[in-house]
Amino acid sequence: MINQIKMQPLVEDIVLAISDQEENNMYKAIAKKHGIKYVTGSDKDVLKRLITGAELVGADNILRVTTESPYTYYDLFDQVYKHHCENGIEYSVISGVPDGAFFEFFTIDSLRKSWNRGSDKHRSELCSLYIFENQNEFKIAKHLPAEGLARLDMRLTVDWPEDLIVLREIYKGLNLDSKKQLEFKRVIEFLDNNPKINTINNWIDSGIGRVWY
Repeated sequence: MINQIKMQPLVEDIVLAISDQEENNMYKAIAKKHGIKYVTGSDKDVLKRLITGAELVGADNILRVTTESPYTYYDLFDQVYKHHCENGIEYSVISGVPDGAFFEFFTIDSLRKSWNRGSDKHRSELCSLYIFENQNEFKIAKHLPAEGLARLDMRLTVDWPEDLIVLREIYKGLNLDSKKQLEFKRVIEFLDNNPKINTINNWIDSGIGRVWY
């Protein structure tokens, strides 16, 4: 995931926002190995960790992807970011791609507003939940993927053992190279061509973990 982000020329800094629980100390070594910055903070208050990470590098606009979702749909990255900046958007999201494939752009002010005005449920891993529930308070842009890639019948995130099986099968089946830009369409084609693999985890309900569709 880090290598994929490094291939996006518009990204100036990468910050790993790590939970302060002891079992997550391994992520500090990963950050050092890849030469990126990191912050630590509350295990539950993920929103605050995101804000702290942004403040560390003085970021005005923040790309957020999560560590359990390695196959991000970056095809529209430059287009979405340009629209985000030129139109004063506070929150931008890719809508319709499989769970785990979307990315989000926040302004630092939208994160702070969400933390200040929200409750404990908003100061969690559901970093955009306050924005979702209070859309009249923000300038929002939802972007659709290319034709054929809006596939809510697929899961590309790891919450359950079944998810990990599927993501490993994709990596192995496509012989992916983490140092080359991911061709997202190939991931969709692989699951379409291997429906038995897709059925391993596509029955799992994403639930409240994903609020933007």
